[in-house]
Amino acid sequence: MPMKKCVLEGRSFTSLNDVYDSLARQLNFPAHFGRNLDALWDVLTTDIPGPLSITWKAYRASRAALGPDYIRISRLLQEVARERHDVILRYR
Repeated sequence: MPMKKCVLEGRSFTSLNDVYDSLARQLNFPAHFGRNLDALWDVLTTDIPGPLSITWKAYRASRAALGPDYIRISRLLQEVARERHDVILRYR
């Protein structure tokens, strides 16, 4: 199966909702996605088939704009990558 690629453009994010929108659009999240961290975990670990590559570009800009929300979502994505051997997470 070909690798799905998702690129998060860090400079464009001003809220956690912007990150959810980008992920949902690029990965075709199901309609039932609840737009919170628990729902994101569920979708990424059960609903989205791999292999999957997520690249977060300009992550420092996101970290500055999102503050604590950046830390929470970044940790979640890292945990997804540890849980699923077919997920690659990169920060640029």
